[in-house]
Amino acid sequence: MSRLREEMRVIPIGAWVTAIVLYVALVVLSWRVFIPHDEDFSSWPRWGLTLFTMVMPMFLAVYVLLVGYVAGDARRRGMRQVMWTLLAVFIPNAIGIILYFILREPLLVACRSCGTQVRQGFAFCSKCGTALAHACPACRSAVQPGWSHCTKCGARLEAGN
Repeated sequence: MSRLREEMRVIPIGAWVTAIVLYVALVVLSWRVFIPHDEDFSSWPRWGLTLFTMVMPMFLAVYVLLVGYVAGDARRRGMRQVMWTLLAVFIPNAIGIILYFILREPLLVACRSCGTQVRQGFAFCSKCGTALAHACPACRSAVQPGWSHCTKCGARLEAGN
């Protein structure tokens, strides 16, 4: 499966339905209400009207899908889904969406023993206690292989770590 298709599945079904309904409603509304009742559109060529009424609602549909992606992606990353969705909706000019992409957490990883989703960098599983990474013998925080000292407490690590 391609990466794009995998990421598109993060968007909830409700966001897809909302985006499609809004797109169709705005296209129909444009052809039935806006264009016939506005004299400014009378001078436009037919192809220009068609392009305008098909492309402009697409911006709103893409915005709805981006907000849906923020909601679904925040859920799968263990972040505050409602808070990020509201920020994406109410901060203007898509700044909330941009902030989400800058500040989002890394994806959760599954415990090798029980399958519980845990944050990257945890030394132990919160459910079963299985070691997920090397741990400092003094403070038990996660350390990387090859480090000579713990970054949290400064304790000297063994060479085999």
